[in-house]
Amino acid sequence: MTIFATEETFTIDLHCISDNCCMLYTGEPSNRNHLRRNTARTGSMKILLVYPHYPDTFWSFRHALKFIGKKAAFPPLGLLTVAAMLPPEWDMRLADMNVKPLSDQQIQWADYVFISAMTVQRESVHEVLARCRRLGTRTVVGGPLFTAAPAEFDSADHLVLGEAEVTLPRFLHDLDRGQPEHIYVSDQWAEVRETPIPLWKLIDPSKYAAMNIQYSRGCPFDCEFCDITQLFGRKPRTKSTGQLTAELDALHGWGWRGGIFFVDDNFIGDKRKLKNETLPSVQSWMEQHKHPFTFYTEVSIDLADDPDIMDLMVRSGFEEVFIGIETPNDDCLSETGKIQNKNRNLLESVKKIQHAGLQVQGGFIVGFDSDPLSIFEKQIHFIQESGIATAMVGMLTALRGTKLHQRLFKEGRLLGDTSGNNTAASLNFIPRMKAETLISGYRSILTSIYSPKNYYKRVTGFLREYRPLRQGSFHVKPGYIGAFFKSIIMLGVIGKERFQFWKLLFWSLFRRPSLFSLALTFAIYGYHFRKITEKMDWSGMFDTGVIENN
Repeated sequence: MTIFATEETFTIDLHCISDNCCMLYTGEPSNRNHLRRNTARTGSMKILLVYPHYPDTFWSFRHALKFIGKKAAFPPLGLLTVAAMLPPEWDMRLADMNVKPLSDQQIQWADYVFISAMTVQRESVHEVLARCRRLGTRTVVGGPLFTAAPAEFDSADHLVLGEAEVTLPRFLHDLDRGQPEHIYVSDQWAEVRETPIPLWKLIDPSKYAAMNIQYSRGCPFDCEFCDITQLFGRKPRTKSTGQLTAELDALHGWGWRGGIFFVDDNFIGDKRKLKNETLPSVQSWMEQHKHPFTFYTEVSIDLADDPDIMDLMVRSGFEEVFIGIETPNDDCLSETGKIQNKNRNLLESVKKIQHAGLQVQGGFIVGFDSDPLSIFEKQIHFIQESGIATAMVGMLTALRGTKLHQRLFKEGRLLGDTSGNNTAASLNFIPRMKAETLISGYRSILTSIYSPKNYYKRVTGFLREYRPLRQGSFHVKPGYIGAFFKSIIMLGVIGKERFQFWKLLFWSLFRRPSLFSLALTFAIYGYHFRKITEKMDWSGMFDTGVIENN
């Protein structure tokens, strides 16, 4: 999100974007003979699509969103795409609990409540399911959370596992006959060329900082801690260029102007098609429409090895990329199978991408078995030297379905489920390093990199070298003048960072005036990261006695 220009850019974690595909899952209550409404007459169905509450984390950007008067970073793309697969004669409404609380009246209105969620939304999901049971409304739930832990959500009515393009039609067919089953599974991958355009009319765009679309699913790499290949496979499946430009047309025709996040797990998974077909098509579309959007996405570090793709991305309107850097320690990269990060100068690779005109947001992890005690200072040093302002540092998490989870289970080191928030001070496994040392080291990283002195130094260093390609026209978006004045009060008068804030703003104004809006955006980001760090529970969500006794 660049506050005062044409772009509004937020990025979220690799596991967070899984909901932005079309995965759907559903479950049945323990009393499966309870109230059934309109199961055989689907022509009159009333459907409420519910996106559960997302807790306050680094990735929520909640403290930053307040400055621009937005309720959430992104709309629930998965639910909007599923809505487009439902019979058009159905009466559909969407309730995003991150925008507005869910009322009992909304639940009672519906014949079915469709829920999609990620692991980090687990607590809110249980609350919504309980309310639906109490009010007698049947539920259809979907997404990575339910796929990973179906037994935990057996109280829902119908479980449709896997990608919705494959299993949802079977559920709808059975529902139309009045005989929907409890669970639907498939080992087939969906043909994403059949995926419809999301049903954007269900949301109010003014509530969101950016929109999102999906071009591909899957990732060619298979990192031990990542569940993407388990969910979507290693062979990237891509939409056609016609589909992609049709989705851009839909957003443009709908009136959207601003940031769009490509939620792909690895946007450059199929480099040949990207270089020869997709990016040239997007570039042409953007030129024809006078650059109404700015794009950002997730890529692997080997983007640095292909200057042609970087150039095409920049000319197509891409401004930011999120990269899983994880660690500067080569032994840890070997341990976790992060082969694309090995045998390269990671710092130099980051600089190449930045010098090409792309901002780099980075993901970092501590807690690997191979981590030395010096890892915390090494992470701090790398982040400061890289100029990565948005550095998301988390402790290693063993997600269900990953190779890491399987290995730790065999080794007897699992402690339970993860919260889904990989930037929380929590462990769901027994680390090789002492837990207290790991927690303390993790805390030292966050408090260091997000201290006003270090954070603003990193931002200034990046802006000094950053040379973006400006293609769209500059204009101030509604509400952003207010954001400027809010930042003056919150950061320039009240905030702990007021000295660094004014120093950055005046430096930018006189040295790099074209980047003034970006400098202010980074300042607001820093406020959000600092507030989250200050609110974190550093005791950890685990029993240290259990850890020490194993």
